[in-house]
Amino acid sequence: MEKKTTKPGSLTFKGRPLVRSGNTIYYGDPGDDYVAMLQILAEEPFQETRLPSRVSVQIWATDDTLRPKERIVKKTEKNTLYDALNIASIWLERQLAEKSS
Repeated sequence: MEKKTTKPGSLTFKGRPLVRSGNTIYYGDPGDDYVAMLQILAEEPFQETRLPSRVSVQIWATDDTLRPKERIVKKTEKNTLYDALNIASIWLERQLAEKSS
């Protein structure tokens, strides 16, 4: 298996790429069978910035032949971005391991 590399300076979490577009964060390699999509649904002020207070987590199959509703494998909501990223990384690892076995 060839080693996957990311561009210098790109964001990663637990070795997987993070890409943000507006209030949506994609976690994982789009070349894999599954990726996680995190949507920031609500934010609260904290000092001079805003922190996510409600985050939707969905594990998506990257198979383009499936309809969008069929592509969603798991979903939940978390109260912090860290909790959302943590559950996304656990679920993503399990899905990718299940697919490869």
